[in-house]
Amino acid sequence: MVRLSWFLARRYLASRKRGRLLSFITWIALGGITVGVTALIVVIGVMDGMQKELQDKILGATPHLVVLERGNSLRMSGWRDIAVRVQENTSVQAVTPFALTKVMVIRGADFAQALDLYGFDLGAPPEEAATETEAELRRQLSDLEATEGELPPVVLGELNAARMGLFPGDTIFVIAVENMGFTPMGTLSPAIRRWVVAGTFGTGMYDYDMNNAYAPLEQVQSLLGMRTDDQVSGLGVRIVDPWVAEDVGIALQAELGPLYYTESWITTNQSLFSALRLEKLAMGVILFLIVIVAAFNIVSTLVMVVVDRTSEIGILKSMGMSDPQVLRVFVLQGFAIGVLGTFLGTSFGLILSWILDRYEIIRIPPDIYFIERLPVSVDPVDIAIIVGGSLLISLVATIYPALQASRLEPVEAIKHE
Repeated sequence: MVRLSWFLARRYLASRKRGRLLSFITWIALGGITVGVTALIVVIGVMDGMQKELQDKILGATPHLVVLERGNSLRMSGWRDIAVRVQENTSVQAVTPFALTKVMVIRGADFAQALDLYGFDLGAPPEEAATETEAELRRQLSDLEATEGELPPVVLGELNAARMGLFPGDTIFVIAVENMGFTPMGTLSPAIRRWVVAGTFGTGMYDYDMNNAYAPLEQVQSLLGMRTDDQVSGLGVRIVDPWVAEDVGIALQAELGPLYYTESWITTNQSLFSALRLEKLAMGVILFLIVIVAAFNIVSTLVMVVVDRTSEIGILKSMGMSDPQVLRVFVLQGFAIGVLGTFLGTSFGLILSWILDRYEIIRIPPDIYFIERLPVSVDPVDIAIIVGGSLLISLVATIYPALQASRLEPVEAIKHE
């Protein structure tokens, strides 16, 4: 009987005039499902790709966790003992000190740019770095330590260096307001140093490449007046699993005591990732409405088939076909449209996602979206949810017209002929 139901379902899918071709309204329903599933897969893939790309860029340029000392300024004394205690945690891979301050970089007399200046230890092995950017700088720029009498070196982001027209070997003035001193006239004066551009770096993250600069830790300590007391701004920590950074931070904070606190990369970028998750949810709901609209086309298709085939349904029922068998015929007919549309939409969506990711067709402004290209990442879980949701909606759409067909009385149905 299932074979008979499927045979009749295929017959009813076809047009009366051209039995091998789907009817026009069936094509409309099929196209709606296909377009809806394709749009869902591509858009959700773009949202996932954007989030993954940003996560990779952030994890590559910032520590998984930072340990700071409570106070009015970024100052940590006795950091060597703290670093040893942090390293004892089994989840910690590396601990490195850093100095951080906001500086003004001046090129000549016609251009000034505010930057975040990071000081890090160039002498440590790259595998002990807290970030990929720091490790890469250690590998490439290990000879940057300034010799006696030479200018201190600084490494700028490639976008910022291009904006300021700076090249390796050019000199700049670095001004820090944290280490203010009094002049003989009794006025406050910021710390001013003349440094040399030793190179550039690129992370692919617009915000970092535009606003960050790196220099040897000792030089930044000297600029901020922290070198005498051997102070740093804090400790950067790399852990085995970045996704448990908050739990590790809580454990370290309990171990170190109330004088110290921790901040994870998840907490620091929480607003950004929350906005991306909300945008993904909103776009998913909006685009799923396309599939629901296509489901209404399935309903209308089946209703028209029931009206068109009323007399045939009456004849079949008079020959002994039961209500559940008639119900199965129209459920199979509508569900076949949903299955085929979902399959085509999934195929087109995966192909289009691969093309967008492989050939980087769409470029986006990095100053707005932080990255330069439109990334696409296809998550199997998202694909399963989209496919399952589409099939479920298609199945639900068949219930009402199929019930109406199964409830037709043979005498009343034949009377219409």
